[in-house]
Amino acid sequence: MVQEKKKKVTGYDKYVDWKTFIIPVVLLFLILILPTPYGMKDVGTEYKVGPKAVINLICQDLFNNPSSEVEQWQLISAQVMERNMRMGALTKQRFLSRDFNWVKKYKIQADKKNFDKARTYIEEKVTDEAFAGIMKNAVELRKQGLKYENLTGNDKKAADKGAWHIKVAIAMGVFVVLCFLTECIPLPGVAFCIGLILVFTGVLSRKEVAMLYWDDACWFIMGSLMFAAAFVKTGVDKRVCLMMFRKLAVPNIRWITLIIFIIIAPLASFISDHALAAMFLPIGMLLYENSLTKEVPEDPELAKMMMIAIAMACNVGGPGAPSGGARNVIMMTYLTDMFGFDIGYFQWVTYCFPYVIIMIPASWIILNWRFKPRIISLAPAMDHLKNEIGKMGAWNGQQKWALGIFIVMVFGWFTEKAFYNMGIYPIRLGIGVIAVAGAIAYIFAGVVNWRDYQEKVDWGVVWLYAGAIIFGRTLDSTGAAYWLARTVIDLLAPLGMDSGLPLMVTSNGLTAVLTNLMADGPAAAAVGPIALNMAGLVHPGSTFLPFMAMSTAIASSFAYCLIIGTPPNAIVYASGYLEPKDYLRVGIPIFFVANILLLGITAVYWVWRGFGGLPGF
Repeated sequence: MVQEKKKKVTGYDKYVDWKTFIIPVVLLFLILILPTPYGMKDVGTEYKVGPKAVINLICQDLFNNPSSEVEQWQLISAQVMERNMRMGALTKQRFLSRDFNWVKKYKIQADKKNFDKARTYIEEKVTDEAFAGIMKNAVELRKQGLKYENLTGNDKKAADKGAWHIKVAIAMGVFVVLCFLTECIPLPGVAFCIGLILVFTGVLSRKEVAMLYWDDACWFIMGSLMFAAAFVKTGVDKRVCLMMFRKLAVPNIRWITLIIFIIIAPLASFISDHALAAMFLPIGMLLYENSLTKEVPEDPELAKMMMIAIAMACNVGGPGAPSGGARNVIMMTYLTDMFGFDIGYFQWVTYCFPYVIIMIPASWIILNWRFKPRIISLAPAMDHLKNEIGKMGAWNGQQKWALGIFIVMVFGWFTEKAFYNMGIYPIRLGIGVIAVAGAIAYIFAGVVNWRDYQEKVDWGVVWLYAGAIIFGRTLDSTGAAYWLARTVIDLLAPLGMDSGLPLMVTSNGLTAVLTNLMADGPAAAAVGPIALNMAGLVHPGSTFLPFMAMSTAIASSFAYCLIIGTPPNAIVYASGYLEPKDYLRVGIPIFFVANILLLGITAVYWVWRGFGGLPGF
């Protein structure tokens, strides 16, 4: 009976609420039929016409010929420079750091011989000053030189198509957010609506959509939920849980959630938050299920409190070190390439880890304020675990296999990128492939059978996050996120929000909103260059530049409010105890506290400390 109630919480058993669903549908079509704003056409020009125009300019400057008449290696030089420009990598040094694997990653058509020839030419024949001048001209052409009203023929058609794609992405964003907040249709259904909208509007082909649904991150979530099922079946989760909390003299839910924050948040600064969420999910579920009694057969507040604690702890910890997320490295790279300022690994930790330390108690207090469980003491759960483990006896073969395979998986997650870069691994595996490989290894070892996975894995969450990835990538690739960022900052400039701390507040707030709709990396990539460029104009050569880079990276971790905001949110949603509104319930207060805290740290600690001898702003 309790299980039936838990299933209803997920919304999977509901049918479409047409009275509510009609609102996002009408808004979707309304946005699509409205006239396209000039700003969208301008960004469509940048995204669809800009690359070709920039490559042609670079070919003219470097080789005195248009791109249609240069040799293959010369065209490759221009294509690599254009791609670097879009990433904010404007120096000759960054060009020379690219290898053939990088070229293949970004789908630049080249063979190794011609790529090596292009690289040698830039290294030997082009000075640093000449390279910087060409890249500056390229940036000016893309940002200011290309005007929609001056386009003709195929270029104008391409710009119109780009503007249409942006409008579709914005309309789809309104549709998706309203569907998530109202649960007017089952949430995995929203994930498939995303793909259908993109195909029907011509933004993506049917083949492109099909491939995007199986991104590496989707494989990771699928694999992590599968090994969580194996942990639960074998009882390893019980042993790990008891090891963590048995020393507590008073196993109160408040102290247990505090321990969860204290353990997970600092770790999330150095290792994958995906992995931490997947590791702690079975523990949270176990604690809840063993806390229920005949007097209190169900306590939804307790379940929600436990699951949300895991997700929020993962989200809070990311900014603490550069290894805490791609967003941190992206902003470090932008700062180096655009302004020549370097932030070292340890230096980043000394500036940003204090934010994590302060956010741990702040988030924990908000969590305890927003959730009021009936069950406070988890002592019965601990006693029950001791009895259960006592009946198990010593570690059996299945438990040893489950733990051993998991340790190998975790080692793979932590090392696969570094080992690939060092040449130890011949191919880049990705965390998703390792997670699925571990899940299959459990089958080979006889720990689980497929029926276990079929019954205990929430496959709807896998599809839900797959749709979220497509949504975020569409906002990024179409230029919709860039258009939003530029529009908001341009609107606030007349209000005096284009310099100093007000500019930082604007940038942080915009990044924080975007990161709830898309991955943290693309959110930082969309807002970062715009904010840093404005910072360079109003406070050149000052501490404001590294401060803006770090604050943008931190703000891109504020994905507290929506399931699709971050993988930990989606992973804990798979527990079946949470509703979308639960993320808003605790996420909105944490969102505002995090923004205020970030501004306070900047104004007090960072300004007091300064940065590398740079003048203040």
